[in-house]
Amino acid sequence: MDKVVSAAQAVSHIRSGDVLLIGGFLQWGTPETLLKALLERDVHDLTVVSNDTGTGETATICLMQQGMVSRIKSTYIGANSHSGQMLIEDPASVELIPQGTLAERIRAGGAGLGGALVEVGLGTVAAEGKPTLEIDGKTYLIERPLRGNVALIYATVCDKAGNCFMKGSTKNFNVIMPLSADIVLVEAESIVDVGELDSELIHVPGVLVDYVCQREDV
Repeated sequence: MDKVVSAAQAVSHIRSGDVLLIGGFLQWGTPETLLKALLERDVHDLTVVSNDTGTGETATICLMQQGMVSRIKSTYIGANSHSGQMLIEDPASVELIPQGTLAERIRAGGAGLGGALVEVGLGTVAAEGKPTLEIDGKTYLIERPLRGNVALIYATVCDKAGNCFMKGSTKNFNVIMPLSADIVLVEAESIVDVGELDSELIHVPGVLVDYVCQREDV
């Protein structure tokens, strides 16, 4: 099945109120082409789940400048003044999550688990209102799973059936997010025919991917 579409066609599946899982780590492995196409959509009240909320004039920042994002769940917002302003004006709109905990909550969402047990945050304001569980004399926070309506993912190479290879550190969050979203959009540096990508190099199988688009110069 050929899943290749334009970036505009891919993001047409995003609706107002959706939770978006956005892969990447700062400027490495971020699906900028998809995000720029999303800027052309008339959608709002989006929740962004990502490792960070961008640096410089990245597309994630532009989404916030256009008032399209109402909630953030992220680890690092320090390079995005708009995220900081959201935190000041409406603290409930920004949830800061330790990086490992964020990854585990997304993984739990994809695995169908009821949550992740973590020690990080115990005894701090981060634990307020969260359930705990004691196992073998140790207390853990129960962090609830995270899922998204749509995942926006970067791949170095993707075949037309959606099988993905991510090079180096671009794997960050791009590998774990597809299993945790209802619709998965991939932008790829290179799109090849089925069979050209070594099966030993596949990080995300095509069965998890709905649409693939060509990454543009960003």
